[in-house]
Amino acid sequence: QVQPVESGGGLVQAGGSLRVSCTASERTFSRYPMGWFRQAPGKERVFLAAISWSDSVTYYAPSVKGRFTISRDNAKNTVYLQMNSLKLEDTAVYYCAASPRGISTEAHEYDYWGQGTQVTVSP
Repeated sequence: QVQPVESGGGLVQAGGSLRVSCTASERTFSRYPMGWFRQAPGKERVFLAAISWSDSVTYYAPSVKGRFTISRDNAKNTVYLQMNSLKLEDTAVYYCAASPRGISTEAHEYDYWGQGTQVTVSP
C-alpha cells in the first residue's frame, strides 16, 4: 500500500509549462505502476498518462500525447508529469494513483490515490 501526495500545481498562462510531482514515503512505491488523471469541474475523471514500475513502458491519452511527459525517479519515490503548451482546457485537479495490478489506462485499476493538485491555465 502507498499513499501518493501530489504537488506543483498552480496558475500558468496558456502556452506555458508546468511540472507536477507525486511522491510517496513507502519504500514499496517503486514496485507500482503509476498513473496521472485529471478532473475538471462538472466532468468525469480522465486518464492522462501512465508509467510502468521500471519506466520502460508509458501510455498517453491522445489529448496530451506530444505535450505531456510522464517520468519517474524511484530513488526519490517520485513520479512527474511535465506539461508543455498548456491550454485553457487543461484546467483541472490533477491526481496521481498507484496500481497494484499493472500499468493501465483505466481508473478502476488504480487503488491508491492522492488528494490532487489544482492546475489553472489562464488566457
